[in-house]
Amino acid sequence: MGKLVITEFISLDGVIEDPAWTFDFDQGDAQAFKGDELRSADAQLLGRVTYEGFAAAWPTMEGTGWFGEKFNAMPKFVVSTTLENPEWNNTTVLRGDLADEVGKLKEQFDGDILLAGSATLAQSLIERDLVDEINLMVFPILLGKGKRLFGEIDVPRTLELVETKATGSVVILIFRRKA
Repeated sequence: MGKLVITEFISLDGVIEDPAWTFDFDQGDAQAFKGDELRSADAQLLGRVTYEGFAAAWPTMEGTGWFGEKFNAMPKFVVSTTLENPEWNNTTVLRGDLADEVGKLKEQFDGDILLAGSATLAQSLIERDLVDEINLMVFPILLGKGKRLFGEIDVPRTLELVETKATGSVVILIFRRKA
């Protein structure tokens, strides 16, 4: 059974929107972490806005090697009520109940199902307690505004910190749902 993994570039104040600001920092060997993360993944789950941004960039991006090849080829699932005809290969639009759709994906795949960006969707998944793991690459910047990963939730969620790693000026934190 697969697990749902939220993976984000995040500022100290929780902003994940438009992470172009991450390029200003020494990320050390964080790309190796992102590579390992993708190797463990069987599928991507995306919100419509993130999907549209990725679909506009990734299929034509050059020099991405095996990472880009896998990223483009793997199954992609977009939660949307408005997206009609996704053009990025291997894309399926999910329109049903979020918990049911995520449950089906977890049953369908053995590896991880990665969710990057997609702040609104990530918040909905967290609120519904559907997330198994949260991987954060924390950057030493306070942005002050922008979409944040964590919104208000009705019931507290306790997570277990299972790994920390400092690399360059970035800290990688991995949290899992507490059993």
